[in-house]
Amino acid sequence: MDGMRIARDFVDIGALAEIPRLGARTVTTGMGDIAIFRTADDQVFALRDQCPHKQGPLSQGIVHGASVTCPLHNWVISLESGQAQGLDKGCTPHFAVKVEDGRVLLALGVPA
Repeated sequence: MDGMRIARDFVDIGALAEIPRLGARTVTTGMGDIAIFRTADDQVFALRDQCPHKQGPLSQGIVHGASVTCPLHNWVISLESGQAQGLDKGCTPHFAVKVEDGRVLLALGVPA
């Protein structure tokens, strides 16, 4: 597998300005809903819109730093990795996302 690269097709899902700072928007895909998060400093992350604990909608959580707090049971999830933080255990899939010319591009296919 050394040297092997997985091709990722990026899809334009909208303007960065359409996602509120410290907020999220969801994109429905064949793999389920994906939440696109925007931090205070305009970093963008993409996670499956399900907390690993009880499948709470992470897109409705509170974004702080590079984390989101699930609205159901206050689990803190890393936006970078999808990993639960602190003593909580679990992970939600994360997806590659980038911003080009003010547009948000999401890699569909295999989670990152």
